[in-house]
Amino acid sequence: MKKVLYLLLTVAMAAAAMSAQEVYLKPVDEAAKDPSFLAFRTKLIAAVERKDAAYVYSIVDPKIKNGFGDRDTIAWFKRDWKLENKNSKFWKTFGTVIKNGGAFWSDGTNKDSFVAPYSFSNWPDGIDAFEHFVVFGSDVNLREEPSMTGKVITKLSYNIVKLEHMTDPKSSKYQGWAKVTTLGGLEGYIKEEFIRSSVDYRAGFEKKRGKWVMTFFLAGD
Repeated sequence: MKKVLYLLLTVAMAAAAMSAQEVYLKPVDEAAKDPSFLAFRTKLIAAVERKDAAYVYSIVDPKIKNGFGDRDTIAWFKRDWKLENKNSKFWKTFGTVIKNGGAFWSDGTNKDSFVAPYSFSNWPDGIDAFEHFVVFGSDVNLREEPSMTGKVITKLSYNIVKLEHMTDPKSSKYQGWAKVTTLGGLEGYIKEEFIRSSVDYRAGFEKKRGKWVMTFFLAGD
């Protein structure tokens, strides 16, 4: 009987080890599949880098979706982001979105549609996008403590991790850290700047009357 129980326990432990495997979301960028979009995005990135409000406004769809309320107009977009201000949060927020890949989507009607960044467009089915984040980079330190002096457990590259909690933003000592658990079972702390939610800001682009325009820029669900 002891041998049988030991065998069953061994099998169970092996099965658990096999099920606890890391899952990765590596960068994907399909922009080159459409040369017209690739050229458009190149110009848009250049405009963002020089903080060219006029150019950005010129590619915003008049009915751009800004969120999940009744605010789907370019007027609301302008009011929310105030691009004339060089210190607007838009420049950094949108810059991260547009510079991090994406994929073409088709819902059967909008064949020319590109969604960025890849952390939204290519999020794997079956993984809760609200409980999990992706490590947004390679060789990112996972530490035992929320401190730059904390022992490094391992380095993570594009792992999907479960967010346990963010550290108290009122604590200057631990501000900017998140406690996470990888799907392979490793637990520790990582700098918040190196993880990203699938439902963080993302943008969508469609070709309308031969011109690429931004049809949504929003966060949440």
